[in-house]
Amino acid sequence: MTSHIIPVTGTELSPILSPLAADILTASVSLLRWVEEYGSPLHLVLPPELNANVEALRRVLDDREVAHAIYYGSKVNKSSGLMQAALGAGAGIDVSSVYELRDAVKLGAQGSDIVATGPAKTAQFHDELVRIGALICVDSPEELTDISMRLPNDRVKQPVLLRLQPKGHEKSRFGMAADKVRACLSRVAADDRFRFDGIHFHLSGYRWQDRAVAFEEAVKLVEEARAIGLSPKMIDIGGGLPVQYVAEAAWEEHLQRQSADDFRTGNVPASFYPYGGPQSAAAWLACFLGAPLSSGQTIDDYLRRHELTLAMEPGRSLVDQAAISAFRITRVKDLGNGNGVIFVEGSSFSACETWFASEFMVDPILLRQNDRARAGEPFRAYIAGHSCLDEDVLSNRWLGFPQVPEAGDLLVWANTGGYQMDLLENEFHRHPMPKRLCVTKSAAGDLSIYPDN
Repeated sequence: MTSHIIPVTGTELSPILSPLAADILTASVSLLRWVEEYGSPLHLVLPPELNANVEALRRVLDDREVAHAIYYGSKVNKSSGLMQAALGAGAGIDVSSVYELRDAVKLGAQGSDIVATGPAKTAQFHDELVRIGALICVDSPEELTDISMRLPNDRVKQPVLLRLQPKGHEKSRFGMAADKVRACLSRVAADDRFRFDGIHFHLSGYRWQDRAVAFEEAVKLVEEARAIGLSPKMIDIGGGLPVQYVAEAAWEEHLQRQSADDFRTGNVPASFYPYGGPQSAAAWLACFLGAPLSSGQTIDDYLRRHELTLAMEPGRSLVDQAAISAFRITRVKDLGNGNGVIFVEGSSFSACETWFASEFMVDPILLRQNDRARAGEPFRAYIAGHSCLDEDVLSNRWLGFPQVPEAGDLLVWANTGGYQMDLLENEFHRHPMPKRLCVTKSAAGDLSIYPDN
């Protein structure tokens, strides 16, 4: 069997590919065979990419001699292979449910490797976190009360962070305003079962400048905590580090020229993830660390001088390039005038953002099942799933092809590890959950796969 890679044309949002992802696509015969064996859609997880992403952030922090704790935000993907890669890279795990916690522990995570930042922790979740001495991020005074009721009197102190709701973010349901943080500090100081480790915050959006403003507010609370006899050692900035999916120039050009005619709905979505942003996660972190505080110190200066650890829980940015998703084409329906709809074996629950009234603005790659010559005129189509729902659409954008694809060809979306591949997956129509395989490359250049259990 031979195959041929065909770029999708007309949108110019081709994905940035890591060398490993490019190798998998180049070995398209193997990918076609894997889909034939394991079904469609097929998710390929690339654990080495997570390791590389951890190292890129660590280099920035080490270069500035900043003590740090990087926790992988495991909610971003259900892959145990990626969680194992994070632990192997020396990162911790951020868990938001008792089930994520149990998976991390099964893979060998210790209490010191785990932080729990989710706001709606159950009693059972608290119990299991306390049992192993994991770091708990406390979202509210009510949660602090819940934890205090579950702490024994004869054990090592329970480490906690207090989650700040920074000024200007009062509409968020997460965290506490500074006055409530202060009240919790007094309670923690009066209860010797707690160990106060520091202040946590997490903001929506991707501006390092906003994090720098929130950091200064956290600094004041850390200093107040020290003044009442506590010994905080950490400021935790959450996640939200950016990912570059497509080239910045292509992204900016596309935003400038896009119109309602580019979408089969006749509507441009109101917002998009910044798929072609100007910075990598590492560059973003360097800018944040160099941001000046009102004291004249930069953030990295402050952290060093006050012997504070900078903690963070990146999710999407740590799985940058760490997964690709392949869908087999089942049928192409002609809509007339050179337009059509391509149906794939799989649904939009498995790789898209249309369910969030947005789009996954990264072009898929067409892998033909053979390289025989095909006649035909250029063709444009949107991509639909196999369910009976009219809104089961992987891409509302009109995508261009040099000829009409055929049943059995593959459409492959790159970089689907960050919430794309499994956030909404289900067994609608009783279709089984898509298979997941981990892919690695040997020193000799050979690709190998193993189940992502």
